[in-house]
Amino acid sequence: MKWSLKIARVAGIDIQIHATFLLILGWVAFSYYLVGRSLNAVAVGVGFLLALFLCVVLHELGHALAARRFGIQTKDITLLPIGGVARLERMPEKPMQELWVALAGPLVNVVISAVLFIGLLLTGTLQPIGSLSMTGGPFLERLMVVNLFLAGFNLIPAFPMDGGRVVRALLATRLPYTQATQAAATLGQALAFVFGFIGLFTNPFLVFIAFFVYIGAAQEASMVQMKSALSGIPVSQAMVTDFRTLQEGEPLSRAIELLMSSTQQDFPVLSGDRVVGILTRKSLVDALQRLGQNAPVSAAMDCKFESAHINDMLEEVSRKLQERECHTLPVVADGQLVGLVTMENIGEFLMIRSALEKRAAAAR
Repeated sequence: MKWSLKIARVAGIDIQIHATFLLILGWVAFSYYLVGRSLNAVAVGVGFLLALFLCVVLHELGHALAARRFGIQTKDITLLPIGGVARLERMPEKPMQELWVALAGPLVNVVISAVLFIGLLLTGTLQPIGSLSMTGGPFLERLMVVNLFLAGFNLIPAFPMDGGRVVRALLATRLPYTQATQAAATLGQALAFVFGFIGLFTNPFLVFIAFFVYIGAAQEASMVQMKSALSGIPVSQAMVTDFRTLQEGEPLSRAIELLMSSTQQDFPVLSGDRVVGILTRKSLVDALQRLGQNAPVSAAMDCKFESAHINDMLEEVSRKLQERECHTLPVVADGQLVGLVTMENIGEFLMIRSALEKRAAAAR
């Protein structure tokens, strides 16, 4: 994720912190200073926030390690002001696997709360919860309560929270995956309207949560529908076969000519008939500023690229495109370049296919 800094690596998973996290760090420090008017109060506030986000990391590691048991790796975990995000390579395909992966995160928070509760009980330092506040009360007891809140909040049955995935997993044991997703998304959007309505008269923060839930549910439903539509379709049906290429020894001025004379933005770079790189529009512009138009294409091309085989399915190709900064994949057959595929091509293919299906349905 852009604007993220790696701060640790745990169990083979990179832990990153997003630059916007510093905003909430500053806000908490300022809030505690207003209450305590001392650097000690600021240190307590910042320390509590860091402890809270350590619990968030453990929550996300719960998801990641549960997914690993089912053969699914996690690329990284990123800390954001609104929480953490574990980027799994893919979602579990079996409903019960998704159920366990979704529940693993909240279960970590429950375990943390239970350990803290037992510790407070044994030391005789447990106080009535009513005496706690965001800035006041025993450090560990507040952390216990917040972990219970995190578990409960994440189990709200709405995407993108874990509860939405729990609902989908349970529904998917009885319904097709796409229908289960749509039902879970509809439930989530209904809850979003409820949160938004209540928030208008009580806490405006609920309106923000409602917006977050509504958008998350819509995105999840759209993503699964697209995945279903692409399933079982070879890339050869959607790839572009009319395209331009560059030889690695050609000057960048040739790339300028091709860019200005067509709508193509990324160009495969060949060495003879073999693809050796991709020259993107961004890389071209950067190279022109650094090297000038007489520099060879090989000096600006991206040598680390992925390609697709002509028999690959569009679902897998779409996943590759979304994960790479390069928006074009070369398609090869028997080692020869036979086409290009972009997300725009895939979108156009789906649009045309949908129109033809509607036409066929209307003619019945």
